[in-house]
This record gives sequence, structure tokens and C-alpha cells, in this order.
Amino acid sequence: MTDKKLYNIYGKEQLKERLENENFSRITCSFYNYHSIENLESTRDNLYNDLNALNILGRIYIAKEGINAQFNIPDYNWDAFLSLNNKYPFLKNIKIKKAVQEGVSFLKLKVLIKDEIVAWGISRKEYNMDKTGQHLNAVEFNNLIAEEDTLLIDMRNRYESEVGRFENAICPQSKRSKDLIKEVKKLIENKKNKKIAIYCTGGIRCEKASSHLIKEGYENVFQLDGGIIEYAHQIKEKNLKSKFIGKNFVFDNRLGERITDDVIAECHLCDSPSDEHINCNNDACHILFIICEDCSAELDGCCSSECQEIYHLPIKDQKEARKKFAKKFKNNFRPLPVRN
Repeated sequence: MTDKKLYNIYGKEQLKERLENENFSRITCSFYNYHSIENLESTRDNLYNDLNALNILGRIYIAKEGINAQFNIPDYNWDAFLSLNNKYPFLKNIKIKKAVQEGVSFLKLKVLIKDEIVAWGISRKEYNMDKTGQHLNAVEFNNLIAEEDTLLIDMRNRYESEVGRFENAICPQSKRSKDLIKEVKKLIENKKNKKIAIYCTGGIRCEKASSHLIKEGYENVFQLDGGIIEYAHQIKEKNLKSKFIGKNFVFDNRLGERITDDVIAECHLCDSPSDEHINCNNDACHILFIICEDCSAELDGCCSSECQEIYHLPIKDQKEARKKFAKKFKNNFRPLPVRN
């Protein structure tokens, strides 16, 4: 282990400036692997140092059950990253999905230890990762969901499916991942003999969900291999009609990749067509919501006039206002300002 710090020491503006001054391209990508990982702390430390040495930026979660990674990498270090599979068993045979659209995805590197790489809080006895749903490519998935007796389930939260989804998909209204699997099970209750097709962003949630559903007695579970990201690449390569419409929400600074030109969502403030997610500019709030250009200009990228007032205060006064604002929502889940 080296003596390098295992955390970022620069501020947000410094990080942005460093990226702007880079004279090479970055590749945004993701992968996951359900693979037993022991000695989590030493693995985290070593992995951080190795990724940091390759100038990789991103968010990597490791747990005893495996790894979930979203990151960007300098193009000239691609082969060097792939060679790490000789050092880490959980990097062997991974399927790396490259972004549909590039952009400033990550500013710094984080390698974090988690209890689960998909945080649903279900017991290890409730799923077996050796038994998962049948993986389908884009053509196979399109054919399956065209069948009348197929139940098509979106394995993502409301704020994700709001901006993009497969046509005729059943979309859970959950706002938090820990509520998602419970809601899905309610939606398909007493339908164990039906064909169930599931999809998510990159496949990791479907992998665990399909295993759990099979354990629960569902007989015909199918999943979109590689998720929406891989589907988008395949429909382009094979010149297929996309059954997914709108944007694919992603968990990085881009907040979305456009799959089709359809705008299926509305501004949370004025109801005009928009699928642009932003975080409220009031740092004490920082809520994720959809806003149109007019409302963004009028409210300076804030979700309300209250937040706009705080945003325009001097920094010292902002900090005091943030304390009061944070206290106001201390014991409550901060709700999205969504329309009913």
C-alpha cells in the first residue's frame, strides 16, 4: 500500500478547472460484478491507489457480494485498466458498458465500502446469484415485450422512468431504491406464471431482482442484458426501432443520456415539456428535479423562491440559512417537487 491519500483534496472549482485543462479524451463507462470480495478495507485501499494512478475519476462501490463501478478514464489508460484483472479476481470477465453520450461525468474518485452493491436490504437467503433471469439482447427483448402475455417492469425509481422508459412499461412510483423491490413485488403479485421482462440502467438491479423473483417462485423471468445503456448501443448498431423513448437517467453529473428525441416529462414547476434534471442551486436543498429553461432562468436554477433567496445571500449568511433549512428537513425525507 502506498502513502497516497485515499480521498480527494481539491475543491469543486479546482476539479472542474483541472478537467478543462486536460489535453486528452475521457471514456465514461460502467460495470458490475457479483463476485465474493474478502478483506474489504485492504481491497478498497489498493483499488483506490491503482485507479488513482491511472487518473480514473468516478464512484466505485464494493461489498462482500461484489463491485458496482461508474467512472471515466483517460483514453490512453484503457489497456492499463484492463490489465488490472490480473490483480483483482472480481475484475475478470466483466462486461464494460461505454456511455451512450459523453460529457463531464465525474470530477473525483471515490471507492466506498457498502453493505450491498444494490441496497435493497434483503437477506442473502432471499436470492442466489447463481440463478438469475434469462439475459436477452435488444432484438430478443423487443420481440418478447411485443407479446401480449408479457409483463414489462421498469426496475428503476420514479424520477428515472419519468424522463425515459420502454413503451407500455409498468413503472413503480418509488422514490428510494430500498422501496423499489417491495413495490415491484406488489405489482406482479399472483402473476407467477406470467412472462416477466425487467430492465434497468445498466443491468445490475435486474441481476439481483431476477434472482430474488426466481427465489420467490416466479418461473419466467427475463432481463435486458446490459440494461438501457447496452440496448441503446445495439439498436444503433443493428438499425432497430427503439422501444425505449426519451432519456436514460444516469447517476453522474450528466444526469441523463438521450436515447430518442421524445420529451415525455414536464417541468415540475410550470408543467411545460422538459426532461432536464438539475440539482437545486441552494446547496442546503440540492434537491433533484426537472426544470424548463424559462423557470431555470427565472429562479436561477433553484426549485423555489425560498431557495432562490438563500442562493443570493452573501456566503456567510447562506451558511446560517443552510443550517436552518437543513434542520427543517432533518427528520423528513426531502420530497421531490413533482406534480401529481
